[in-house]
Amino acid sequence: MKDLAIKTFPNPILRKRAAKVLKVTSQERDILNEMAKVMYLAQGVGLAASQVGIDKQLAVIDIGNGLIKLINPVIARKEGSELLEEGCLSVPGISVKVRRARAVTVNFLDDSGSVTRLCADGLLARALQHEIDHLSGVLIIDYLNPVKKLLIKHKIGKKTKKK
Repeated sequence: MKDLAIKTFPNPILRKRAAKVLKVTSQERDILNEMAKVMYLAQGVGLAASQVGIDKQLAVIDIGNGLIKLINPVIARKEGSELLEEGCLSVPGISVKVRRARAVTVNFLDDSGSVTRLCADGLLARALQHEIDHLSGVLIIDYLNPVKKLLIKHKIGKKTKKK
């Protein structure tokens, strides 16, 4: 497998709805393991496959309680609401206040292909929602009002032109 690198906005892969995984194979397990390495190196708490240029519904999360590998994750239930600041490895240097559910129940396949249900609150619930957003092509900047979104896109555009 080639070395995976985090894609940053405005890379078009970040806006694509990721393809469902039809069968969990060693290839998906290898991708999940490589994604975890990339996430840990970047000091993130979550990473979706689209963030490393892979068009599959795969994500990894570790908020400090151990690695969770998700395949085809779907939010089955949301509860409560809270507005908190979030950052994103694919939108470096930007933080955005995002309103998300305080608690979620997520259904997914684990890396052995078993159907799994996870009930989470706090940071884990937020990370799950954030990564599932990525798999739908949604970024934290999409939660901004139109004026702020334009300012952020302009700021990011200046950074990418300097490189």
